[in-house]
Amino acid sequence: MAQAETETLFQVLDQSVQVLMQQLSVSYVDALIETGDNLLSQSVHVEDGKPNPEQTAALTKLYQTIDLKQLDAETIRRALQLALLKAIHNDHVDPNHQMTPDSIGLLTAYLIAKLVGSTTDLSILDIAVGTGNLLTTVINQLQTDRPRPIQGYGVDNDDNQLAIAAMSMDLQRSAVELFHQDAIDPLVMPKTTVVIGDLPVGYYPLDDRVQGFQTKATNGHSYIHHLMMEQAMAHLLPGGWGVFLVPTTIFQSQESQGLLKWMSTAAYLQGLLNLPTNLFLDEKSRKSIVVLQKHGQRAHQAGKVLLGDFPSFEDQRAFQAFTAQIDAWVDQNIIR
Repeated sequence: MAQAETETLFQVLDQSVQVLMQQLSVSYVDALIETGDNLLSQSVHVEDGKPNPEQTAALTKLYQTIDLKQLDAETIRRALQLALLKAIHNDHVDPNHQMTPDSIGLLTAYLIAKLVGSTTDLSILDIAVGTGNLLTTVINQLQTDRPRPIQGYGVDNDDNQLAIAAMSMDLQRSAVELFHQDAIDPLVMPKTTVVIGDLPVGYYPLDDRVQGFQTKATNGHSYIHHLMMEQAMAHLLPGGWGVFLVPTTIFQSQESQGLLKWMSTAAYLQGLLNLPTNLFLDEKSRKSIVVLQKHGQRAHQAGKVLLGDFPSFEDQRAFQAFTAQIDAWVDQNIIR
């Protein structure tokens, strides 16, 4: 049923996008944002006679085939993801702007669920929210067994990405506030219990703006993923959790000593889990999940850091055995 509903909504989105691309002479992404706004208002936005009356009537009829109130957030998110995957193909989207895959989002949600236990007042900041797929995947998974809404926050400096995220979250009725800013600038939202991020990899070009960061480079430009990790962890409540997607080689770079020095004063390195190799084009692009816990409250360094390689998702027996090891590690090492 859920799969059928997802497919039906995707078809409505895609048909609407095709009409609006032709009528408004815009990209797939821009037409998708316009479609989302139309669905939310249950009307067709017309400007300067576009779309024309015939197409406006056709779109109105198309939108009436969908009742968003009858669809759960995860069905809406999956349909939007299908549309965004098509947009990536159509618009030749920059690889740094592509979505975090569902499989990685579900793993992130699984880890957070284990780490926070039954905590009821849960708030999550995504320091590199992009289109919001990682954040909404995590929230939708964690919300299923929590009585109170999870408050989410997202930060990004790309207004087009944030426009997609805002449309997506409005359609999903997510309790998320989005902030258009450089993540290195002071953050203005309340501190949270969890921070996440599929961190961009590269150099931050504005050296004068990172002088207060412990993870800044000793020479030249600093790594943006180091800076963002430090910024995100500083915005956690005491004892809070940071779960980040980082390059597998993060502790092998020239600047790793500065990263580890900061980490020793600000957080406990609780885990480093390598993602399956078949998710990536080559070993150079492979990513890992690093798990940090901010000092404070009942936080303490685990007796043994959680290390390992996730097996392929296709090998269900090996995957279940590995997650059972994670469950046992949490029970033995984490106070919740």
